[in-house]
Amino acid sequence: MTNLKINVIIADDNSFIREGMRIILTSFPEFDVLATVEDGAQAVVFCEQNVVDVALLDVRMPNMNGVEATQLLTSRTQTKPLILTTFDDDEYILNAIKYGAKGYLLKNNDPELIRSAIISVHKGHNVLQDAVLEKIKSNLTTDNGKVSSAERAVGFDASSYTEREMSVIELIAKGLSNKEISKRLFISEGTIANYVTSILGKSGLEHRTQIAVYYLSGEID
Repeated sequence: MTNLKINVIIADDNSFIREGMRIILTSFPEFDVLATVEDGAQAVVFCEQNVVDVALLDVRMPNMNGVEATQLLTSRTQTKPLILTTFDDDEYILNAIKYGAKGYLLKNNDPELIRSAIISVHKGHNVLQDAVLEKIKSNLTTDNGKVSSAERAVGFDASSYTEREMSVIELIAKGLSNKEISKRLFISEGTIANYVTSILGKSGLEHRTQIAVYYLSGEID
């Protein structure tokens, strides 16, 4: 039985980037590039009218940017938005993830990394490139150096979480998997999964990538 291809669209206002990305993706057997469009509005319309698995969205586009398109795609369609951009601006990163982006990558990545990211997002995983996460961390500084864990987590309202949940939150923010956290805290992986579920429920977030980003930025309220 032949595996179905991953239906992808590319939204970018730069025709050179659109065509280059289309050529790259069509060179991989996993993808079927259904369309390339010039802005977020066109991307939303196309995804509403067609079955699209993953939408690669530039951030800065006329008429509707990638973050705005992400919000509409996640509320109106089953399409998974993947932000692909040259702009690693913190505000865009946070808002894109807040509105449901499943990944955030810079355009200068190796094609194989982009390929892997699309496949991972399609499978339901979340992708946040290390360089992007480091960009957030680098701006969380004061004149005296890095902000404290308590300051980073100010938006979390720590009183809403148990001490163990806060430990899990901090380790998620460091990029550790459930298996790695279980080894660090000497409790079962299943128990860690339960803690993550509890944290998501209390915070109103949807996935662990959001936990990491908003913990590091203090953006959760």
